[in-house]
Amino acid sequence: MLKIIVTSIFVQDQDKALAFYTETLGFITKHDIPTGKFRWIALVSPGEEEGTELILEPNDHPAAKEYQKKLFADGIPVTMFGVADVQEEYKRLLESGVKFTMEPTKMGELTIAVFDDTCGNLIQIIQR
Repeated sequence: MLKIIVTSIFVQDQDKALAFYTETLGFITKHDIPTGKFRWIALVSPGEEEGTELILEPNDHPAAKEYQKKLFADGIPVTMFGVADVQEEYKRLLESGVKFTMEPTKMGELTIAVFDDTCGNLIQIIQR
């Protein structure tokens, strides 16, 4: 059986992304390793330090920049984070200055919302 252990998103600025994803969203830095011009930055969810890692990947390659730019322009989230209560998380993030492109919206048994991560991406949060 395959298990997802690492996933990544492209970011325009690793320092800015690290600050946003840790200070605003609440993820924990598991690795922050220099790799020449850039860094290997891996984040994990609080309480799940051995869980799936989110890599903040520099969008330095032209294809990565174009991919990120087109998804953002078309309003397509690059990933999805689960939350226990979308309304509560929406309110908390709004109070932290996060800009949403979609307010919490019920879709069948799910409730979703979408926000701008300030680093070139739209992120969806979902409550099942």
